[in-house]
Amino acid sequence: MSEVAWPSRRLTERGEDSRLRQINSPTRGWSKQNLQSNSASLAGEQGTFLMRVRHGNLRLTSSGGALARTLVAITLSLLPSVAMAQGEVKLSDAQARNLGVRVTHPIASRTDLTMPYPVQIVIPTQQLWVVSAPVAGMVANLLVGRGDRATAGQPLVTLESPSFVSQQRDYLHAIAQEHLVSQQLARNVDLFEGKAVPQRVLEASQAEARQAALVVAERRQMLHLSGMSDDAISRLAQQAAISATLTVNAPQTASVVELAVSPGQRLEQSAPLVKLARLSPLWAEIAVPATNIRAIRTGAKVEIEGYSTSGRVVLVSETIDAATQTILIRAEVPNDGELHPGQTTAARIGFLSAGESAFEIPYSGLVRRGEQTSVFVAFDGGFRLVPVKLLAEDQDHVVVSGAVTERDAIAIGGISALRGMLSGLGQ
Repeated sequence: MSEVAWPSRRLTERGEDSRLRQINSPTRGWSKQNLQSNSASLAGEQGTFLMRVRHGNLRLTSSGGALARTLVAITLSLLPSVAMAQGEVKLSDAQARNLGVRVTHPIASRTDLTMPYPVQIVIPTQQLWVVSAPVAGMVANLLVGRGDRATAGQPLVTLESPSFVSQQRDYLHAIAQEHLVSQQLARNVDLFEGKAVPQRVLEASQAEARQAALVVAERRQMLHLSGMSDDAISRLAQQAAISATLTVNAPQTASVVELAVSPGQRLEQSAPLVKLARLSPLWAEIAVPATNIRAIRTGAKVEIEGYSTSGRVVLVSETIDAATQTILIRAEVPNDGELHPGQTTAARIGFLSAGESAFEIPYSGLVRRGEQTSVFVAFDGGFRLVPVKLLAEDQDHVVVSGAVTERDAIAIGGISALRGMLSGLGQ
């Protein structure tokens, strides 16, 4: 049963008597009620009474949460000294203390940047190259190491390859065949002019010469694809010096980020040898909670902690990571050697609102109503619900912008009581 302690002075107003009967009624959806201690002092025009509620023994039915809010609204309606307007709650200092309301001043957020989010530095995909084995063979020697800076044309790996020997032989054979066919064509031209052979013989010789030239061009291109330079191919044609060793060179200036082979290892054609990368600019991949993504746009400034040069957002992913409920933000950051691929750090993202001030407050001070967010701002004689835009949040703090300043006092405790008073107005 409920226990209500009445004062010595009796309440004579029928309306107040009726309200108290509603609170004390055992048929209002409460089960095993035990209202005993620790509540607020209520003052009425005809008297006062003290209702004590022991929260530890309170048990609600499935609709108990709604009944609790109703009870708060009824209780507050008995306070003639508490006035409420649209979006406002008027309270004295003593009443605010009794409701457990605490306040703090917002802190200006640093240059309109979000809170720090985890970031990983990665190499842009278009700046990565894999140098592969042009022919099957064995690794004879590695000429670079991981982390080395390789210039365009610099030797990376030497291979010993029977296939490379075959390619050189086929090229020399094609040159010899072309020379032979060219000589036959010259003789047939002379014979045709002397009317010693018919025209069809001349035409056949001309077709054979064209075919031989195509074979030479094909074999020469195969040597090009194997990594031989024009000078090396010319020397091969002049000297007929076939080599079993092939040198694989860097296609352009870059850094060696990975070695995929070791000396003595046998490889198939197209097997990866060395991975190269250009290390400026780099990508900063940031995991941002999905609830914070509305404040971030492509082109926003990104500042990486401990790094002086800022970057810009180039991608806001349209998909969410199901495991972490985060969205990928990718920023492009110039690199002067301070950033390293694989590095993990923290980054802050700009709001793209240079004329808008942002403030940081404790998480407990944010009031959510569906998609809308607000804060209770103190004024002389109460609190006003002020809409704000949520820019960033973590487990302890939020960053908001709106009609608030550093001088305002923001409620961070007793929020449920203040919301309950507004709910009592039917809002």
